Formats: sequence, C-alpha cells, structure tokens
Amino acid sequence: MSAQPTTPPKRIVSFLPSATEMVCALGLADRLVGITHECDYPPEIRGRPVVIRPALPMEGLTPEEVDRQVSQRLRRGESLYQADEEMLRRLDPDLILTQDLCQVCAPSGNELSQVLRALPRPPKVLWQTPHNLEEVFGCLLELGEATGKSKEARALVEQGRARLDRVRARVAGLPRPRVFMMEWVDPVYCAGHWVPEMIDLAGGEDRLGRKGAFSVRVPWEEVVRWAPEVLVLAPCSVPLPQAVEQWQRLRGRPGTDKLPAVRNGQVVAVASSSYFARPGPRVVPGVELLAHLFHPGEVPWDGPTDAFVRLDAR
Repeated sequence: MSAQPTTPPKRIVSFLPSATEMVCALGLADRLVGITHECDYPPEIRGRPVVIRPALPMEGLTPEEVDRQVSQRLRRGESLYQADEEMLRRLDPDLILTQDLCQVCAPSGNELSQVLRALPRPPKVLWQTPHNLEEVFGCLLELGEATGKSKEARALVEQGRARLDRVRARVAGLPRPRVFMMEWVDPVYCAGHWVPEMIDLAGGEDRLGRKGAFSVRVPWEEVVRWAPEVLVLAPCSVPLPQAVEQWQRLRGRPGTDKLPAVRNGQVVAVASSSYFARPGPRVVPGVELLAHLFHPGEVPWDGPTDAFVRLDAR
C-alpha cells in the first residue's frame, strides 16, 4: 500500500527573515500568515501580522550599548524576543519556520516550546539552522519538500549554484586581496558561519573569519596586524545608512589610518541584512557583490545601487 501524500501547509508562520524570503521565493507568499518584526523583504509581505518582536528596545543605543545589553540578557538566560501568543492562537498555523543557530538573530528552542504550549493544535515545525552555503541550499530544498514546492526549490538551488560557479570562474587566477569583514563594530566581531565561505568564493581572503562557526570578538590589534586591503563593514541587522555612520567609531582606533584598505580607499559599508546576515536566497547575489568589491575592474555589479557605499576613509 503506497503512502498518502502529505497535505501542503496552508498557514505558515515564519520566525526568521531568511525563511520568509524562502517562502516567497517559492511562490508561497499567500500562505504566509505571520512574520517577525524584522521581515521586510520582499516588499509584498509588509503589513502581515507580526508575531515576534524584540524584548529589548534598541533604538538610540550605540553599538557598544547594544552588545552589552544583549550579552547581559543572554547570560541571565533571558530571551531577546517576545512572541505574541494570542496572535499565534488566532492565526492557527500548520507550519512554523524557526532556527536554533543564533539566539541574537531570531527566536530559538526556548521561545518555540512556550509558543507550542499556547496553540490549540500542534503545527509542524521546520528547523532551519545552516552553517554554510550548502546547508542554506539544503534548507530551501527541505522547505520545498514540506510545502509541495520541491520542483521550484530544486530550480532555485540549481540557478544559485550556477551563479556561484560563474563567480568562481570569473575570479579564478586573480590576486586575492586580504579582507576583513566586520559583523559588529564596537566591540569588533569577525564574520562567521557562511560569510567566510562567501568571501572565499568571491576571490578574497579573510583569515580572521570563522568558517562554519559563530562570529567572535577580535582585538583591533589583530585586525591591524592582518592589514586588510579591503575592509567591509557589515554590522548584523543594521541598515546601510547606520552602517555608514558607524565608520566614525573606527576611525579613531590606533593604526586605522595605516591599514592598506584605508590608504587605498577600499573601505565599504554593505547592506548586511539583504546579502549576508540572513541565510536565504540573497546570499547568492551577496557573493556577486563581494566579487565586485574585491575585483571592481573585472566583476561588474548589476544589482541595486543601495547595496553598498564606498566610504571616504582618508
């Protein structure tokens, strides 16, 4: 006797901006009934019910104050997010998309357990916890299988891999600049998880990044010793205009003016949430963007003009 096909979910709630982007890329925006306060892409999902909000007010805080408050809250075992349980009960989802990777980026296991106890019927839960680009593609394939969109997911993955192969071929044989990609400015954090792999594919070298692992604090003295030829400011979940402003917090650090990136005008702020911080479909154009930043004469950028800003580092 053959197994009966699983009924695709009709009411999806996303606890992750990256999962929200995947849902929409698969053509399922009409089934997305709940999102987080950070879900802002694609524009068509704006205005959907928000079921996850920050537990800490971050407006007006300096990067140092944000880091301190987040660290203190996590040390006390407190969540950074609040779930609207009443809203979730009304939405009655049959699929929840969440993660167990970074407590700073999105709700994780503890919040979900509390939410599930409040729901009238248990939904299916799909965990998306990628550490590298291949696992990002795997999350997309798994979501496609869970939603009856396997064919569309496979097509998106094939297209993404083909674009990455073109970048790899384009930068092959070119000099690989020393890069430092900064996921937080004060204190300084290196790039982690899938981002160092993106840098490598784009033809750069970031020995301070942690491939497949959490980003960590890096003493500024190590950055100065590494002497990056390209300095990329990509503070996590910070809009590009604020990332540009944060350059001022770095300019007074000892040795900054001596960095090759500063001397040669290769300091760049990027739209981190769009291309790097979220392990979703836009990591592929994120690699293309980095290849352009590392090799502007050889690799063009045909994406949005507000993806990055070259900073006056002199």
